[in-house]
Amino acid sequence: MDTLSAIRERRSVKHYDSSHKMAASEIRELFELALLSPTSFNMQNWRFVVVTDQTKKEALRAAAWDQAQVSEASITVLLCANLKAHENAGRYWIDAPQPVQDMLVPMIGGFYGDKPDMQHDEALRSIGIASQTLMLTAKSMGYDSCPMIGFDPKQVAEIIQLPADHTIGMMLTIGKALKPASQRAGQLPYEEVVFTDSF
Repeated sequence: MDTLSAIRERRSVKHYDSSHKMAASEIRELFELALLSPTSFNMQNWRFVVVTDQTKKEALRAAAWDQAQVSEASITVLLCANLKAHENAGRYWIDAPQPVQDMLVPMIGGFYGDKPDMQHDEALRSIGIASQTLMLTAKSMGYDSCPMIGFDPKQVAEIIQLPADHTIGMMLTIGKALKPASQRAGQLPYEEVVFTDSF
């Protein structure tokens, strides 16, 4: 499926074929493409917890107010981020020319160090970009998805053993749709949301 079709056809699907299993090779391909998503200063601060174990998916479902898609989808993904990714900046530019490393690496710590709000905002930006890459890639591979914020973050953090210096941005279910999404509820008109040069 081409990119434009994937964008047009991607919908948030709530009902999945619970008997379908994604092959390990498919999961790897999906996330190798997600890892090409851009991040500020190339920090690659996202971390993905891919849940395939049914018992763990059931626990996540309980923490997500019993939403069926959490346990019925082929995989349930927790999109997280390392809030301290800026502290090990040299490795993000290891293959760049030395003058580029000398310029950029010191900037990263100064930009994010001692700025927890900036660290958190950057985490959410990175997660948002990666989540769209995942959803469009899944659609192009013949899968559907559903981005979710409807869960108890403390419970989910315990289930996935989230490190203290990480945060959870969203949950994402991916699998084979059992039935299509409902029709679109109502898109705002183009003129209301798209402006040229200023409001």
